Amino acid sequence: MPKKYPRDMIGFGSNEPKVVWPNNARLALQIVLNYEEGGEKNVLHGDKQSETFLSEIVGAQAFKDRHMNMESMYEYGSRRGFWRLHKLFQEKNIPVTIFGVAMALERNPEICKALKNGNYEIACHGLRWIDYQNIKKNIEKKHMKLAIKIMKKIFGERPLGWYTGRCSPNTRDLVFDDGGFLYDSDSYSDDLPYWEHKKNKKQLIIPYTLDNNDMRFATSQGFNSGEQFYTYLKDSFDTLYEEGKSNPKMMSVGLHCRLIGRPGRFQSLKKFLDYAQKFNDIWICKRIDIAKHWIKNYPSK
Repeated sequence: MPKKYPRDMIGFGSNEPKVVWPNNARLALQIVLNYEEGGEKNVLHGDKQSETFLSEIVGAQAFKDRHMNMESMYEYGSRRGFWRLHKLFQEKNIPVTIFGVAMALERNPEICKALKNGNYEIACHGLRWIDYQNIKKNIEKKHMKLAIKIMKKIFGERPLGWYTGRCSPNTRDLVFDDGGFLYDSDSYSDDLPYWEHKKNKKQLIIPYTLDNNDMRFATSQGFNSGEQFYTYLKDSFDTLYEEGKSNPKMMSVGLHCRLIGRPGRFQSLKKFLDYAQKFNDIWICKRIDIAKHWIKNYPSK
């Protein structure tokens, strides 16, 4: 085998750190709401075809013209789904991290105003909600810079968290090169934050989730009902909470306005938050809170 392998297959291994969350919480629970509506692939945005990903049309075909059904399903997220979720988070006083697509946020000043006035962290989800796998590095870099500029203009400060989602082999290097992000979430490799190093630079990675995620309502072999989603979230929570008696972890929950914001799915989220809030020894927080806590207490060696 090659001596220098670019992947870390070991992580913490058997030397799992003894993490102490604020107030000795057994679990750090973090809710992410992805805001992508208006930044997806669309010929109106200069793309060559319509969006095919994460909608009610599982296995959607790409159209070379506008796909009116796809457009309206995304519009549901901004027109109704967001506001249903926002009301719930306000009522339950749940801190939330927004993975915001810059182009999408720019198209909805009313939602941006609500985010400014609510208990939200705005992390950057890229300029566009598109797949960057085969996009040239210089273009991806240009998009990253423009996304930061747009979000700084909207919210008065640059985002401190980054998550592309459909990233490329160049994305992590671009985050390192930018140097202004406290954390990068383009990873699914652990239940705890960890540090990555590149020459004389370091970057905190806060892993995200694609399993505790409502996107599985829109994929084959995914969730067919809200009850399945609730059960999966509860089982994940219970496992990590039990482990947290000796080795506290973090749990991410990924949401999308156009998916969990639908009435038939919404109750599963409400039910899970009701369940989680019964526990006094968990820390419900934003990703930026985890980042600052980790940087302060578990600095890179």
